[in-house]
Parts: sequence; C-alpha cells; structure tokens
Amino acid sequence: MHVFKCGAPVLDFLGTLRARRNAVPVEVLTSPESLDAWFRGSGMVDGDTHCGPSDVDDAIALREAIYLLIVARLAGDDYDAEALALVNARARTPSAIPQLTRAGRRIEATAQQALSSVARQAVEVLGGPEAALLKECSRPECTQVFLDRSRGGFREWCAMDPCGNRVKAAAYRARRRASRPRSASTAPAGR
Repeated sequence: MHVFKCGAPVLDFLGTLRARRNAVPVEVLTSPESLDAWFRGSGMVDGDTHCGPSDVDDAIALREAIYLLIVARLAGDDYDAEALALVNARARTPSAIPQLTRAGRRIEATAQQALSSVARQAVEVLGGPEAALLKECSRPECTQVFLDRSRGGFREWCAMDPCGNRVKAAAYRARRRASRPRSASTAPAGR
C-alpha cells in the first residue's frame, strides 16, 4: 500500500523505501505492478503504465538519486554529481502529458514518461521556493522527507499517524516512568 502524506508526490516517492536507516529497510517497489500502483495512486497517471522489471530498476535508481540530493540540501552540502546528472537527464526526457477528454482531464503515460514527471517535480521542489520547507521526520526510525507548510514551520513529523503518535506515546511513557515514586524494593540501600 502506498502512502501520500508529504506535500508532494516526489517526496512520497522517496517513502517507497521505508525505514531507510534500519538494518533491513522495507522496499515497497517490489514489482512492476507495485510501481504501476504508485504512479496511479500519486496522480502521475490515470491508467496503467505497463511497467516492466527494468522500469522498477530505473525508478529505484531515480528515487535514490533524488534522496541523495534532498539529504544534501537539508545538510547544506553540495549535490552528488552522479545523482544530479541522473535526475537532470531523467527530467530532460518527455514527461506525462495531461489530455482533455469529454470526461475531463486524463493522464496516460509510459513508465519512462511518469519517471520524467517525478524527476521534474524533484527539480521544482529542490530548485524552487519550497526547498526551504523541506524537513525530515524527527521520529528516529522514519526517514521520510516532507514539506512543512504549517503556520509557524514547527511541524516535526511526516504525519501524526503513525510517527507523531508514536513519538508522543513514547514521551508520555517516559514521563510516567520518571514521575513514579520509587518503591522500597527499588530505593537505594542505606536510606
């Protein structure tokens, strides 16, 4: 199941590798069907892109390149040259194009066109005013990047469910443990 909570599909695309810092991260793009489902769920396309195994490999390579660029931006570091070249090359290729039909707007694209749209969105986010709104979720187990459009810019989590809820619950449990009076069996000897 794909999740869209970060303020831009390109950032949700990064979340297709979950728990990035864990010993065993969870890869969500495990098949052409899962990539197709992500494209549809994100709104990049309205129909199937008919992805193949090589499209999944291309998507993962693009995702990791975008992640390297965003991490560099967050740290104030220079961009990785290979990652930058890959994103720019993908952004130069034809992207998905919306068409007007009697029923309304419809976007049909190949997997390669949809990936170009993802790359172009990365260029827009990283090269535009929203780059200043980029943040990484503060829950240690989560590495999701999001746009903080909150009023004061104080958002800490990619989403309340699950990250904010987990952090708040852990803080509550820690406060409860710290405020419990010591029992006679746990009090230091000699007092």
